[in-house]
Amino acid sequence: MGTTGEAAGISEWLGQSGRSWAEQWRRTDRGFSMLTERLLQRTREFDFGSMLDIGCGAGELSLAIARGRPQCRVVGVDISPPLVAAARERGAHHPDVVFELADAATWRPVEPFAPDLLVSRHGVMFFDDPASAFANLRELAAPGAALMFSCFRGRELNPALTEASTLLPDPPPPPADPRAPGPFAFADRDYVEQILTRAGWSDLAVEAYDFAMIVGGGADPIEDSLAYFTTIGPAARAARELGEADREAFLGRLRDLARRNLREGIVSLRAAAWIVTARKA
Repeated sequence: MGTTGEAAGISEWLGQSGRSWAEQWRRTDRGFSMLTERLLQRTREFDFGSMLDIGCGAGELSLAIARGRPQCRVVGVDISPPLVAAARERGAHHPDVVFELADAATWRPVEPFAPDLLVSRHGVMFFDDPASAFANLRELAAPGAALMFSCFRGRELNPALTEASTLLPDPPPPPADPRAPGPFAFADRDYVEQILTRAGWSDLAVEAYDFAMIVGGGADPIEDSLAYFTTIGPAARAARELGEADREAFLGRLRDLARRNLREGIVSLRAAAWIVTARKA
């Protein structure tokens, strides 16, 4: 989720971004913990016996739902081999949870599988053709199936993603097309509703949800937050390419950012999401 310039195409998730997020899944689980809990709460609104996790990453949401619904069949799909490998390792003791290496935009299950619920925690903003992707997902869903996903709202509401990049010697500009695949592709609520309507989904509803994204903790939360910012997230790739002097100066600015956002042993920054629900008629 996010690279230099905030564009994250398929090649990024097949390469360094996928490896970094797979290696750092504990940090991302912690960072999204408040959002994950809200999504789990919202799943209780639905009656389902099978579920598809779109862009499942390292599998946290899939496994959390499976633990609460041991009879539910859960399938997670992601395009990144390292993330799917991490999810499979974490889910080795959950026989009803399967993780598939595939692009959810075009994926069709080999065995019969029509999920009653389709969910995603920030995994849907990277589709090259989102209307086509959501049409495919609707086609494979069971009649009356529910869709629920989260995505980031505007960049100005998400310092957790944007602040570190502003501290780089040469901050990357926003993408020329604000709807290009990337973290903020679904920031415009009207655009999201148009996509889903075109794809045939109905009963649309959108919740604005604000949460604290945890970026540092443990024995030394300041240094822990530096490890977060320099391994995952929009500033990480640019940080790896800095010369020694620029890198040291950048790390100093990151430490100041972390200190300003340190409270009770935790470094966190504000994040803002949409939680979108819809129904297959």
